[in-house]
Amino acid sequence: MLAAGGWLLYLNNQLGDIDAFLGPDSTLAEENRPQRPDNNSLNILLAGADNGENDGDGVSTEEALDAETWQPGLLRSDTIMFVHIPANRKAAYLVSIPRDSYVNIYDENGEPQGKDKINAAFSTYGPSGYTATIEQLTGLRMDHLAVIDWTGFKEISTALGGVEVYIPETFYDSSQRIQWNEGYETLEGDTALAYVRTRYGLEGGDFDRIARQQNFLRAMMEKMLDQGVFSDLFTFKNMLQAVVRNLSVDDGFSGGDIRGLALSMRGMSSDDVTFLTAPLGKYGRSSGGASIVRLDGQQSEALWDAVAEEEIDDYVRRYGDEAGELEGDRGVD
Repeated sequence: MLAAGGWLLYLNNQLGDIDAFLGPDSTLAEENRPQRPDNNSLNILLAGADNGENDGDGVSTEEALDAETWQPGLLRSDTIMFVHIPANRKAAYLVSIPRDSYVNIYDENGEPQGKDKINAAFSTYGPSGYTATIEQLTGLRMDHLAVIDWTGFKEISTALGGVEVYIPETFYDSSQRIQWNEGYETLEGDTALAYVRTRYGLEGGDFDRIARQQNFLRAMMEKMLDQGVFSDLFTFKNMLQAVVRNLSVDDGFSGGDIRGLALSMRGMSSDDVTFLTAPLGKYGRSSGGASIVRLDGQQSEALWDAVAEEEIDDYVRRYGDEAGELEGDRGVD
């Protein structure tokens, strides 16, 4: 009993150390946001932050998020997804949105700023602009926002002792100069980070990268939920410390909220986690010549409605969980 109480106290203290930044609830006008659902479901928006080749001129992700004034271009959201957690807390649905999706962009006040690639929302207008853009695209209220530094991602994979993934085909990533060979491989640290970042060498570009990210997250969740990581106190402690060092959340998402949510979902297995990708329409080019992706408007609306109505399993039975094939000029910028 004392040991359990000590670990609970340690957990509370660690979660209380997670960095908190000024979130959308503090900055966005309520009239510019979708209404909250009547049930107790949750939508948590996620961003994989990357401060670029120059490491953000020495500014960390935490420092950029905590600054009084957002600096456009300092951080990029290389990974865009949200997790929907139903009211019964018995499942989780992770929906990825390609970063080249060409959508209406909204600023930190929730005001429209024209069309651009969706990752421009975070880079240009920060956490609140990112949230407003996703909310206006989906019509779904994002209850919280969590940002993880991709550099810190390698710490988490190392803390877990590596994650085994299956690489379906051999290919060479020219941008990172890495040869990936078909078969099972245990990834951690820099190698794990390189795997989830890779977008060159395969025909699908960013869409294949989304598939790899989902593949890695699926394997990581299987290890965490099904292979006893939470009962291995040494591994759990290392993983928790890595998460706390590299995660930032909105100021309305307290350590107590995170602990309560985790405890409410403690009976889940990896089979209860479903990965989806926003339905894709066709490739195209922006007025400036950049390659873009247009989402399938009709099927996207079906997905957003399914999330709102807690009918995602019905959506998957009808459409599947893949993004679909795209038409048009294929390109990677």
